[in-house]
Amino acid sequence: MALYAIGDLHLHFQSVLKAPGQRHGVWRNHEEKFRKNCMKMITEDDTLVLVGDHSWGKNLSECELDMQYIMDLPGRKILTRGNHDMFWDAKKTKALNEKFAGKLEFLQGNYYTYKDIALVGTKGCTFEGPFYLNRRGQIVGWDEDAEEHSKKLVAREAARLRESLEAARADGYQKIIIFLHYPPTNILEKESVFTRMAEEFRAQQVIYAHSHGDSRFYDSIMGVYHGISYSLVSGDFLKWRPMKVVE
Repeated sequence: MALYAIGDLHLHFQSVLKAPGQRHGVWRNHEEKFRKNCMKMITEDDTLVLVGDHSWGKNLSECELDMQYIMDLPGRKILTRGNHDMFWDAKKTKALNEKFAGKLEFLQGNYYTYKDIALVGTKGCTFEGPFYLNRRGQIVGWDEDAEEHSKKLVAREAARLRESLEAARADGYQKIIIFLHYPPTNILEKESVFTRMAEEFRAQQVIYAHSHGDSRFYDSIMGVYHGISYSLVSGDFLKWRPMKVVE
């Protein structure tokens, strides 16, 4: 029995692929690579958390085959929201859980458990630019209007995360793992509202995705920081092998 995590499947069995680069290299036939790895690694007693960006579909009707692909994977499946998951309005999480009851679990504004650990998650957000570079490639400025908009999204996601953390703590859970789709910090930050909240609630781990390609894999915290383990689980970073989070 083990808990695994991976993000960014970006499935498109019924919808148009919006990122042409996801046809080449590590992305080529990634759906089949991932399925085979899951069949080898994961048993029906295991739990797999999928950390956002599940489908390119704009609505559930464009995600039917993508959801079926996920349901056919072994083990218990828990999904968190990603920035490209247009089919999932945060206010309709309850409806998704009712529709897929016994097959998939949607983590937003609630929490689930694995053994004695509370699994808490939200999409998250971080300011990603545009950044302005000098000739040496150093950041010398950024789009301040975009930054202000990002701050509003960060505040909203932080409030959602706090609500779930407080619910888990109120129910007596002392061990907590936080799942964010976005990285907890951007390339300019050493801490954020999300890292401070993780420390406040004494989370054991923070798991995140979203960052793709060699130039972006190390944009945020990785490893142990202030006693908390931070891990990137983007599918292309993991070469489509789910990361074992805990036994």
